[in-house]
This record gives sequence, structure tokens and C-alpha cells, in this order.
Amino acid sequence: MKKVFVLAILLAGLWNVKAYSQETGNEEITDEEIRKFATMEDSVTAFYQMKNDGIIEMIKNHEVIDPARYNAIKDAWGNEEKLAELELKPEEKEAYEGILSAMESVKDEVTELKVNLIKDDEYLGIPIYNKVNKAYKENPEIREKVDSMKTELSEKRSSADADPTT
Repeated sequence: MKKVFVLAILLAGLWNVKAYSQETGNEEITDEEIRKFATMEDSVTAFYQMKNDGIIEMIKNHEVIDPARYNAIKDAWGNEEKLAELELKPEEKEAYEGILSAMESVKDEVTELKVNLIKDDEYLGIPIYNKVNKAYKENPEIREKVDSMKTELSEKRSSADADPTT
């Protein structure tokens, strides 16, 4: 009788483990799903880099504040005492706020792009994103596969940018 009781407990435990693994979505992740996820991440990164390059150019070539002054304002921003020491002019404050606004706009555009790519079932889709993203956070093997594919995609993009004939 004792053996039957122990067997029943073990079977119940196995049943719960199986139910738990199904609940947590421990599904097989295909190479295609990894490719889609990595492609989405790479696309978002490339878009961000392009937009960020525009912000950097804006700062470098700004007509009101030069890059050194921008950095000084950035370091003092939010600290009235430091801003007073800089003797911040109203036009500099306005220019800096314009740059901050442009940065916020880039952040919003990048977020919108990522959300749209995730929602697009033909490109990625929410179920695949959730499954791969969860595995990426929890499974070092999946993380390595995704990161490797992202690196490969980035290198392809970089070489294509360097050689426009490809």
C-alpha cells in the first residue's frame, strides 16, 4: 500500500511538472522564429542608429550651441545652481530643449517601429515575440543563438552600407 501511495504522489508530481511546463510556454523554438526575432531586433537597432546619427549631426552643427556648450548644459541640466554658473542664455535653453524634444521624438519613433514589427504577424507576431523573448531572457542557448544571428545581420548590413554595389 505504501508503494502505491508513493507512486501516486510521484505521478501527481510529474503531472504538475508537465502542466507547469505547458503553462510557462516551454515550447520548441524554431530557427525561423529566432531569425524573425533577431531580424526585428536588428531592424530596430539600425533604425535607432540612423535616427541617433541625425541627432548627433544636429548637435554638431547647431547654430545656437556648439557641442562643448551642449555637453556643459547637459551636465548642468536639472541643477539650477550649475545652470546659473553657466549663465545659460534663453536662446541656449530653447535650443537645448529643442534637442531634447528631438531625442524624445526619436525614442517615440523607435518604440512605435518596434511595436508595429512585433504586431505584424507576417514580420514577427506577438506570440512568436513573447515566446522567443521569454526564452531569450531565461535560456542562455537561445540568447546565444539570437545574439549570433543579430551580429550576423548587423555585419551584413554594415558591409552593404560600405559597398553600395552589393
